[in-house]
Amino acid sequence: MAKQYERIAGQLRERIRAGELKPGQRLPAETALAKEHRTSLPTMRDALALLLSEGLIDKKHGVGNFVRKPRNLVRRDNARHQWEKDRARAGEAERQTTGATERDTGLTISDLEFRATFADVPANEDLAEHFGVAPGTLLLERIYRTNHRDEDVPFNIARSYLVRDMIVANPALMDPSNEPWPGGTQNQLHTVGIELDRVVERVTARPPTVEESEELGLQGGVAVIVLRKTSIDTNGRVVEVSDVVLPGDRTELIFTTNLARW
Repeated sequence: MAKQYERIAGQLRERIRAGELKPGQRLPAETALAKEHRTSLPTMRDALALLLSEGLIDKKHGVGNFVRKPRNLVRRDNARHQWEKDRARAGEAERQTTGATERDTGLTISDLEFRATFADVPANEDLAEHFGVAPGTLLLERIYRTNHRDEDVPFNIARSYLVRDMIVANPALMDPSNEPWPGGTQNQLHTVGIELDRVVERVTARPPTVEESEELGLQGGVAVIVLRKTSIDTNGRVVEVSDVVLPGDRTELIFTTNLARW
């Protein structure tokens, strides 16, 4: 048998789904809601906490509870890598038309805000093993965050690592002011004579850290998807490793496997 707070949450949930309570609309004060539903304030707060955990409302401390605006869905498929490679040698005008984020979201570049921070970091044991280099080898760490102009949280947090000695021939690759780079990482690697042969992606899920929850705007109970992308060139070298943290409540990963016919 449903508890009282679950029944109240169910009534509010139906009002949200029916559009009676619209995205962005502020809910009545908790005391007013408790009076409307003839319940105690703690029970009302339990009902709202349930809706918060389901991602149906947002709570702004000191302001109130709001019906959550649906965030843009990101659909990321494994065909994106060949799509990027096909454009890596194209002219800049063509490469500027659409980037990987626009492809995954259906948005245009004018819809997006992009941030990139670069730093030289020593390879830890994990990254050193992936790249096949000695621990402490200098890497270029690039952290990317892209969000819709109407949203205050990024689609994901992406950390990309390159061995600095592999890209030193093109100093432009180490300047974050050149981001977003038309054509993405594959074009960047092309400028120093590197062609990718394959991309290996490992997908796991875990609870978010406190920092990730805050930055990605996650409600309680929402997991993050962690995608490690390893790019391998035509000589069998690992040339890039990326760790992408994606919010589980607005990300779809789509994998298509073409099978050989009998």
